[in-house]
Amino acid sequence: MGFYDFDKKLDRENTSSVKWSFIKEHTGVEDAIPLWVADMDFETVPEIIEKLAERAQHGIYGYTARTENYYRELIKWYGRRQGFHIRKEWITHSSGVVNAIYNIIYALSEEGEGVIIQPPVYHPFARAIALTGRKVLNNPLIIKNGRYEIDFEGLEIILKEGKARLLLLCNPHNPVGRVFTYEELKQLGELSIRYGVTVISDEIHSDFIYKDQTFVPFASVSEELEQNSIICTAPSKTFNLAGLSTSNIIIPNKNLRGRYDNYCELRGVKSFNIFGAIASETAYQYGEPWLEELLVYLEENKDYAISYLQTYLPEVKVIKPEGTYFLWVDFSELEYSKEELEEFLIKEARIWLNQGYIFGKEGEGFARINLACRKDTLKEALGRLQQAIKKAA
Repeated sequence: MGFYDFDKKLDRENTSSVKWSFIKEHTGVEDAIPLWVADMDFETVPEIIEKLAERAQHGIYGYTARTENYYRELIKWYGRRQGFHIRKEWITHSSGVVNAIYNIIYALSEEGEGVIIQPPVYHPFARAIALTGRKVLNNPLIIKNGRYEIDFEGLEIILKEGKARLLLLCNPHNPVGRVFTYEELKQLGELSIRYGVTVISDEIHSDFIYKDQTFVPFASVSEELEQNSIICTAPSKTFNLAGLSTSNIIIPNKNLRGRYDNYCELRGVKSFNIFGAIASETAYQYGEPWLEELLVYLEENKDYAISYLQTYLPEVKVIKPEGTYFLWVDFSELEYSKEELEEFLIKEARIWLNQGYIFGKEGEGFARINLACRKDTLKEALGRLQQAIKKAA
């Protein structure tokens, strides 16, 4: 029995929660179980709650700055957990990783230039590229023996065309759960250097790594890659703080950092949330024991879900994740169209998942399940899925 209670039932329906408060409005099914958006159903680190309450009691919420301890704890966290040794001057800010990606694209590329993504991948990537007037260049991942891999041959073909300016890497990969190896990152990095493409590495899920896996920050592979990358991180996923809008963008290259900061200042997006800053500092200082227990709980949820599906729903194929708190599930044997699958899962199974097609056409027939929920919730959802598929057979 751990110190923290991840089975604690909390009322989220009356908190304006995107995940829990608007289920019927979005799905039409009042009792659908939401296992979609990357939002955990767990109370955060107790010290964070205490620090925020203490600061809220002060009553004045004026302009503020990050403390030296903020930087110190952030640097210690990544050095201790990932072997990534960050310097204070490399750290800049964004209210969120997605916002940072928009600003990076604007700052480091021109309209009409290409940005490479590796679908099926986090859907805001393609949207950010399109809305900023850049060109989406798809380098789809390939499946080998039930495991996704980078298509390096296809990547080099794109790079040789000379239209790409940036590459958006997602590691750990959302939604497929891959944690790319040192060798894969080195090969990708060498190609980026050879063809003059800067890598934006979204590493927001890097604290969620399963047993027998090792996370390698892209910038830690070599000094050359360090100078050709922007690392996007945040405490929001790790500690369930997304509503506090605080991310840390790591840019070792002084020139790239200057261009990013100048663009953010030009757009008036340099301010940050005082409560987010306090929560982030506290999380990195006191949150490690909480995270260690959470990782055990998530591993148990993952193992339970995979075992359940393999035992009771063998027609539903699972891509075993190496990181993140998602399960990428292949429903293609059910032979539904993407629209039919979405309707079946919501109307018949009464579970609200992220549909695979939103991550690119390579995701059609798949769905993403959020495992960061109470065990009882997960068991109920999988039971509903089994009953619905059995009934439809």
